Amino acid sequence: MIFDLFRLDGKSALVTGGTRGIGLGIAKALGDAGARLVIASRQENQAALTELRDAGYNVDYINADMSDPDAPAKLIADTLALVGRLDILVNNAGVAQHGDTETFSTDTYRRLMSINLDSVFYTCRAALTPMRQQKGGVILNIGSISGYISNIPQRQAAYNASKAAVHMLTKSLASDYAEENIRVNAIAPGYISTAMTAGGFANEEWAPIWTDMTPMRRPGTPQDIGAAALYLCSDASSYVTGEVLVIDGGYTTR
Repeated sequence: MIFDLFRLDGKSALVTGGTRGIGLGIAKALGDAGARLVIASRQENQAALTELRDAGYNVDYINADMSDPDAPAKLIADTLALVGRLDILVNNAGVAQHGDTETFSTDTYRRLMSINLDSVFYTCRAALTPMRQQKGGVILNIGSISGYISNIPQRQAAYNASKAAVHMLTKSLASDYAEENIRVNAIAPGYISTAMTAGGFANEEWAPIWTDMTPMRRPGTPQDIGAAALYLCSDASSYVTGEVLVIDGGYTTR
């Protein structure tokens, strides 16, 4: 049956930034398909973990500050100690920061890049060895339409650059490791209704522009991203690697 290809029974999945927003939506989708979940975040969200466990998901939590360059390797080691193998890695942890480039502080820039790009590279690096040893695995990185377009009216050159880099990292890793049965893909969300975008949608200047530039004229939901993540993390996409799937309500068509 075609639906069986979407099942993740017996698979383990690590989701960074998995206690809220897009990350939580992805965790729910993978859990629904039967994956054993390991959720990592800088701050524990007990309500989210309780929700997942009450729904019957097999879930563990690891505290990890992805701005720390030592955190990714430790996170992968801790995950392997918990579940024995890593079948699926979802690099979702990220931060958004707006501001004029001429006044954008070096500290803010470095923190943004350390989480949005450096941690993705380091976590992929740490995951590749066990995935090669077990002769396969799936990596899913969360990019953004901001890796393709320059958003308006907010100015966010550093954020856009970080997400464009994630897209190219995804394609490069996919090319390098395809022969070892390791698939690497990314999702590029548009404007999704989460705590991260709540301030923008509350902004009287920004919100109408975001909506007007989205043909579907509404934000997406974490469930929209979770459904796509399930496809890319399951055998339903067994012949897909190096792709960046845009989910944006049509924003990038204009």
